Amino acid sequence: MKHPFVIFIFVPILLFLVISVGCEKLDRADVSQDSSINKEETTNKVVTEQKKSTDVVKKKQVVSNLEGTQQFPTFADLVEILQPSVVNISTTSVVRQRSPFQRRPNSPFGGNDPFDDFFKKFFGGDSPQQEFKRQGLGSGFIMSKDGYVVTNNHVIDKASDVEIILQNGDKYEAKIVGKDPKTDLAVLKFEPDQEIQEVHFGDSDNLRIGDWVIAIGNPFGLGYTVTVGIVSAKGRSLGLGAYDDFIQTDASLNPGSSGGPLFNLKGEVVGVNTAIVARGQGIGFAIPIDMAEFVIEQLKSGGKVVRGWLGVYVQKVTPEIALSFGLNEDEGALVSDLAPDSPAEKAGIIRGDVIVEYDGQKVNDVSDLTNMAAVTPPGTEVNVKVIQDGKTKNMIVKLEEFPDQEAQVKDEVRKSLGLTVRQLTPKIVKRFNIDHDEGVIIADVDQGSVAGYAGLKPGDIILEINKKPINTLANYSAVLEDVKPGDTALFLVKRGNNTIYAALRIRKDDKNEGQKE
Repeated sequence: MKHPFVIFIFVPILLFLVISVGCEKLDRADVSQDSSINKEETTNKVVTEQKKSTDVVKKKQVVSNLEGTQQFPTFADLVEILQPSVVNISTTSVVRQRSPFQRRPNSPFGGNDPFDDFFKKFFGGDSPQQEFKRQGLGSGFIMSKDGYVVTNNHVIDKASDVEIILQNGDKYEAKIVGKDPKTDLAVLKFEPDQEIQEVHFGDSDNLRIGDWVIAIGNPFGLGYTVTVGIVSAKGRSLGLGAYDDFIQTDASLNPGSSGGPLFNLKGEVVGVNTAIVARGQGIGFAIPIDMAEFVIEQLKSGGKVVRGWLGVYVQKVTPEIALSFGLNEDEGALVSDLAPDSPAEKAGIIRGDVIVEYDGQKVNDVSDLTNMAAVTPPGTEVNVKVIQDGKTKNMIVKLEEFPDQEAQVKDEVRKSLGLTVRQLTPKIVKRFNIDHDEGVIIADVDQGSVAGYAGLKPGDIILEINKKPINTLANYSAVLEDVKPGDTALFLVKRGNNTIYAALRIRKDDKNEGQKE
C-alpha cells in the first residue's frame, strides 16, 4: 500500500515540473523571437533614415555644384566701367538732287526733240539742283585722352558736319583727321574741356573661337546698347575688299552701332564693330584690332595710310589647281598676273608662281599675303619664298608704296561731276568680264549729280573726253582740268557692246565749291 501511495504523490509533482519547464522554454523562445524581430525592425529603420539623410546631402551637393559652376556671369560691372569711352557720332551731309518735276524724261526723239523747248520752259531743264541735308548716326570710341576717336569710314563718309556726343550728353564738333575706305576705318578729333576716358587695345590674334566678347554702341545718343556673345569664327571674308579679315561673333550688332568697340572680358578693345549681314541673323563682324591699329596710327599721324606694295595679282590655290601644278597642298597664293615694272616683277617673280612664305611667315591663302604686304613699310626688303616650275626659290623683294589710284584724280573734279573712277586693271577686267584691257572705269555715280543726270552709270568705261582718248587716270584728270566752269565736257563711254555720248556741264557753283575744300 505504501508504494502506490508514493507513486500517487510523486507522479503529479513530476508531471507539473515537466510541464513548467516546457512552458518556460517556450516563453523564452517566444521572447527571443520577439526580441530578434524588434532588433531587425529597429535596424531597418536606422538604415532607412541614414539613406534618406544621405540622399538629402547628395541633393544639396548637386544644387550647390549647379549654382557654383553653371550660373551665367554678369557683365554689368564691366559694362558700367567701359561705357564712358564709347561715344555717339552724329553726321550731317548735303545731298544735291533735282525735284521730280525738274527731271527731263528720256525722249524717244533723241537729240532732235521737238518738245525740248517746252520742257525747258515749264519744267526748268537747266535749273540748279536743290540741296537737302541728310542726318546720319553711328558709334565710336575714344582712343586717347586728347580727343582722338575711332569709327568706321562709312559712318562719316561724305559728311559735312560731324558731332561727338559723350556719355553725359555733352556735345563737341569734330573734324575728320583721316579715313581709309579699304578697311572702313576713320579717325576723328575733338577738343575736350573735361577729363575723358580712353580705351586700351588688346590682342586680337590671341582671341580663340568660343571666347566671350562684348559689343557696346551708342547709336542714338540717348543711351547705350550692349550685346554679348562668343567669337564664332576668325578670318572671315565678306567680299567687301582686299583686306577682309573679320572677327565673326554672335554678339549681334544693333543699327547705328557701327564703329563701336568689341571688348574682351579684360575690358580691352579687340575689334571695331563694322558689318551686319542681313542674311545672317544674330551675328556681327568686327575688324581685328591688330590690323586696325596699323591703320589708325597712320591716320592719326599723317591723315592717310601708306601700304607696302608687291605688285602681284593673286588668287586662291584650289585642290584642282594644286593638282595641276604638282603641289603637295592647296595652300599659298597663286600669282595670276603682275603689274608692269612692279617690285615683284623686278625680283624675278613670274605668272604661275605660288607664294608660300612671306618674310618668314607662312602664307595660307590670299588674305594672308595681302595683309602682310600691306603692313610692311615701303622700302623694306623681304624674303618671298615661291614655288616656280616645281622648285622652291627665295626672292628678295624691295617693297614700294601702294599706288593710290583714286587719289590721282583731284577731289574737286570728282565733286564737280559726281563721279568716282578707277584705272582698269587685269583683276577688274577678269572679275567683270570686260573686253577692254585699258582705260578708266566708272566705279560710282553720286545720286542727283551732273553725271547721274547725264545718264552715266557705274561700269561705264570712259573712252574719250572732248574727243581726247582716256587711257589712264592721269590723263583723265589732266583733260578735266582743262575744262572751265560753265563749259560742257563731252564723254564717250562704252556700255556693254555699245558706245554712248554724254554731255556733262560743269556748273560754276560746283567748281568753286570743290576748290574751297
